Amino acid sequence: MTWPQSEGAFLINRLNLQSGAALQNAAIKWKSHGTLSKLRDNVIVYPTSYSAMDADLEWLISPDGILDPTRWFIIIPNMFGNGVSSSPSNTPRYPDLITSWDNVHAQKQLLLERFSIETVKCVYGWSMGAQQAYHWAAAFPGAVERAVINCGSARTAVHNQVFLAGLLSILESASEYVGHGRFLSPPLATLKAFSRVYAGWALSQDFYRAGLHLTVSGAPDLEAFLKTNWEKRFCGLEAGNLYAQLRTWFFGDISSNTQYSGDLSRALAAIEARVLLMPSATDLYFRVADNEAELPFLRSAELCPIPSSWGHRAGNPSQNPTDFLFIRTQVRKFLDK
Repeated sequence: MTWPQSEGAFLINRLNLQSGAALQNAAIKWKSHGTLSKLRDNVIVYPTSYSAMDADLEWLISPDGILDPTRWFIIIPNMFGNGVSSSPSNTPRYPDLITSWDNVHAQKQLLLERFSIETVKCVYGWSMGAQQAYHWAAAFPGAVERAVINCGSARTAVHNQVFLAGLLSILESASEYVGHGRFLSPPLATLKAFSRVYAGWALSQDFYRAGLHLTVSGAPDLEAFLKTNWEKRFCGLEAGNLYAQLRTWFFGDISSNTQYSGDLSRALAAIEARVLLMPSATDLYFRVADNEAELPFLRSAELCPIPSSWGHRAGNPSQNPTDFLFIRTQVRKFLDK
């Protein structure tokens, strides 16, 4: 079964950033699935996650999937820094920092000017996409009806920042690194080390203890798993883009702006959207405890941990039918309320 799909690039001559800098000729590449209703009341915004592009997210969009394109108009705006929208790899004067706050304001402009969309039914996101979903709900309280926060948080926790600081340091240690997130040439040896550290955080201890890295992937041993499932992916990406998005992630905070002046509880309380918090029970950096701490300040929210051993990857279960069915059931029920 097929459904309408379209794609394009939305250009902003000058995007003023939180840092005081500006991104000239900013480009957001986007792709949509489904048909926009005449009342424009069936919109789901689905931001991209770390190092992902719109094509990486499409697997969960289908009539039988988590997001049904025969019912919803689903638009995927590619986050700045991912290599498709404006990024270090395609923008000579890419700023040192573009925040999630900057991203969602540009996305809001895209929806309004390209599609005349003023309000959205839901913002659905996983990981850094979940951070953007949270930012959407806080930045535009009256424009977001629902938000699904899948393995994400309103503010990047300190322990999460420790993980990110380690990854940034690995990239900065490359002999090809020239500062400000730029590299003279692909730092392949460094990216191999980067990928192996990442593999130890994205999946849980329980996942490895059960040998799922072998049974699910079909790899004969750990070394093969790390090479085929992690090195192959990260060595095919631009180091400058990875670096830029790590900084976006590191500084994720829905309250770090003039609207809320760093008051996280006030930012959470201002959210009018109904919120579904879906952390993974075994996530090592977006912890269930982070969402538990946010819950009392939200006006209308429910906490529904994913009972999985897949760690952070439980929220993106393209290879995991059990977690896929759990998320689909919870999300569809939430959208029907």
